[in-house]
Amino acid sequence: MPIKSFNPYTPSRRFITVEDFSDLTKKEPEKSLILTIPKKGGRNNTGQVMVRHQGGGHKRQIRIVDFKRDKRNVPGKVIAIEYDPNRSSRLALIQYADGEKRYIIQPEDLKVGDSILAGAEAEIKNGNALALSGIPVGTFVHNIELFPGRGAQLVRSAGGAAQLMAKEGEYATLKMPSGEIRKISVRSYATIGRVGNADHENVTLGNAGRSRHMGIRPTVRGTAMNTVDHPHGGGRGKSKGNKHPQSPWGQPAKGYKTRSSKVWDWLIISRRKKGSTEQVVVS
Repeated sequence: MPIKSFNPYTPSRRFITVEDFSDLTKKEPEKSLILTIPKKGGRNNTGQVMVRHQGGGHKRQIRIVDFKRDKRNVPGKVIAIEYDPNRSSRLALIQYADGEKRYIIQPEDLKVGDSILAGAEAEIKNGNALALSGIPVGTFVHNIELFPGRGAQLVRSAGGAAQLMAKEGEYATLKMPSGEIRKISVRSYATIGRVGNADHENVTLGNAGRSRHMGIRPTVRGTAMNTVDHPHGGGRGKSKGNKHPQSPWGQPAKGYKTRSSKVWDWLIISRRKKGSTEQVVVS
């Protein structure tokens, strides 16, 4: 998908790039597959801000996406490629042989008119979904279930793909887009191919207004604040004093481990950080 740039008739316009949306075949979403959910501006049920820098933005409707791919062994046909404001990838609208319509994340090169299938009988081709036990080693997959039957939770953003490295017993070994190598149950479902719209990472917002349209509010640097407002504040010139990088509440910002549980350690063979390889020990 090509990226559009503009003549620099304003300073910010020089850097702005946008998707050209030439791959879309349908403008309006399927009415039976959308929900309207009010925005919360990062606040919880008591009105307290739990996530900063959220608020405003353009109205959005939630598309109901089929992450479980539980319509097994029923052939479906792609009838439209649509935009989704809630994610970086495109959506493919599928009409199944029994007339039901569902959205799935569009795999790379899946076009209108293509057929897809989910289930043990599916071929190894883009858009088909199978259990990892039925997928050959070396295949690139996306939309992966972390737990069998729960629905896909991994590798869902534009351009993403994980590679199936090995299968042994009850677990398959996958190399994730981050570089992490981990084990996942062979009963978990995954979709063949890469996620489409890989050029999304090349889009530059270019000005503050586009961030506001996305519901992202400004972030003020700690060094620009006073001492009373942030640990990095105060001082003479651009200085955070002799303090280490930290959050407004004093939590270290770089290198501080925030994982609270070791529950996943035995499933992770190699961390995404370079040089931190761990051997799997099954007790």
